[in-house]
Amino acid sequence: MDSDYFGYKGRVAEILRKKNVSVGDRIVIKKKEKVFEGVLMPREKLYGDKPIIVIKLNNGYNIGVRVDEYTEIFIKQKRSTITPSLKPRVRTQNLDLPKVTLLSTGGTIVSKVDYETGAVRPALSVEELIEFIPEISDIAVLDAREILNVFSEDITPRDWEKIAREIYEEMLEGVDGIVVAHGTDMMAYTAAAMAFAIRNKPVPIVFVGAQRSSDRPSSDSAFNLLSAFLTASRAPFAESVVVMHGETGDTYALAHRGVKVRKMHTSRRDAFQTINDKPLAVIDPYEKKIKIVNKIIEERNKQKEPVLENKFDEKVALIKAYPGFQIDIIHYLVDKKYHGIVIEGSGLGHITNRVVDAIKRAVEEEIPVVMTSQCLFGRVDMYVYSTGRRLIEAGVIPGNDMLPETAYVKLSWILGSKTRNLDEVRALMTTNTAGEMNPRLTIDLYPRWPHI
Repeated sequence: MDSDYFGYKGRVAEILRKKNVSVGDRIVIKKKEKVFEGVLMPREKLYGDKPIIVIKLNNGYNIGVRVDEYTEIFIKQKRSTITPSLKPRVRTQNLDLPKVTLLSTGGTIVSKVDYETGAVRPALSVEELIEFIPEISDIAVLDAREILNVFSEDITPRDWEKIAREIYEEMLEGVDGIVVAHGTDMMAYTAAAMAFAIRNKPVPIVFVGAQRSSDRPSSDSAFNLLSAFLTASRAPFAESVVVMHGETGDTYALAHRGVKVRKMHTSRRDAFQTINDKPLAVIDPYEKKIKIVNKIIEERNKQKEPVLENKFDEKVALIKAYPGFQIDIIHYLVDKKYHGIVIEGSGLGHITNRVVDAIKRAVEEEIPVVMTSQCLFGRVDMYVYSTGRRLIEAGVIPGNDMLPETAYVKLSWILGSKTRNLDEVRALMTTNTAGEMNPRLTIDLYPRWPHI
């Protein structure tokens, strides 16, 4: 008999078989004086052959319980009696409302627990989404489809091109807004890419994600999705934005301009923050209110004809200055025929003087080198110190107050969609295209978390 049982092996598999325990059953595990109760989950490979049973607790977290000779297991409730109805309750959509399309690229934002497997699976049908968040049907006419299914860390510039084309085609179909479900880790890169790749946008592009999956009580999926759909359907702007929690509670969301936003925390629900600028809008999804708090760059106007410029150059590198930076890194990029380099420099835009000659070599070979700051807040000013002036003389392009990742995306876009002529690249990199550069900074934009 094969010892594998829902991923469990050896003695644990034998115990579960003997007890007739299946994934999705609610079980009680007694181990000496400790008692654990939860839903049996399938075994993941990361546990190897260790005698561990994985259960989902009532609080939504998974734990592993080691099985030994003192462990007792009891079935409290079979899966068949606790499985929710898989047939969604159909709710009629009001066709007079704005039409919004949800494009999913992966991530946990649109997912639900599948008790047949014990795992979280995508919930992408319109019926499931309306069942999950009934309030959406009072905001917009919903359509939904999957265009990618990848972790955000696996997104590439080729994927940006595909996402941009899908959004562009939805705009040509006349939708009132597009919501893009995306993993949070690299979402800011893609949001910035869409800000450049689609010019003359008629309606908003709203990126949304979830810090915590829908099987957890503290999940932010529903709140973020509701806020995103409200923004896509009613916001007066037509920009690429990220809409996520504005504070840890469910009181308001913020719309961050895609070229000025960064994920600033690994797990907080309000992880995203606008850098060197103010958020574009505050969203109250319960009162259905959108308060604009910054200057709108692109106004909503469905009469506008969008322009697709979605080519990105993959041979662009983003590197970070650090003590002991190796000169060979620059030479390697030049030797490998990279087309552009963005440096996340120190302070006002510096990197060790030892690499100035290597950078000069890159510029002489028509490779643009852009300088940003790892400080994030503030702007580069390369005329203050001698190192900066030497870098300017070598041909480095100052990145103003652009985020390093935005500068990387913009340079990739310019080289892919516009030009590789060094003078033209310099002119475009120093021109404010989609709000990526703030011409004026104030003390009010210094980093702080007023809601902590």
